[in-house]
Amino acid sequence: MRTVTCDIEIDTTKEQIIHSFTNAEMLKGWWGVEKSCIDLKPGGIYALAWGLSEAGMRYISTGIIKDYEKESILHIGDYMYLSTERPFLGPLSLIIETTATANGASLHLQQGPYPKDVSEDWEWYYNVVSEAWPKVLLELKNYLENEV
Repeated sequence: MRTVTCDIEIDTTKEQIIHSFTNAEMLKGWWGVEKSCIDLKPGGIYALAWGLSEAGMRYISTGIIKDYEKESILHIGDYMYLSTERPFLGPLSLIIETTATANGASLHLQQGPYPKDVSEDWEWYYNVVSEAWPKVLLELKNYLENEV
């Protein structure tokens, strides 16, 4: 099994990083999320949508919050990728953890595990996520350091 792991330091608080993954306006500001439904408690829903049109939603990521501490952790289990272009992919785990550093906070993100050699769609998803998370986290860093 494979995972995608990314680490980045951001000149902000660890609470602000977790908040940026759970607040609708912040999610829109740095990740382009168009619609969200987040129930911040263990067992709560975590659902994000992109590509809204009259025809519906083009991409959805959704899961169940397994662990949440506003200052340090957001663990989403049963994480699914839903798209009009691919079969449903999941369930995975998405873990966001923060720790304080001398210059702000460190963000550790892990998504997976991804099955190996099961289908072309799984390979596509693993490759896309591997390339996307480092870029998306740079967007988050820029957003938190320059726009918030």
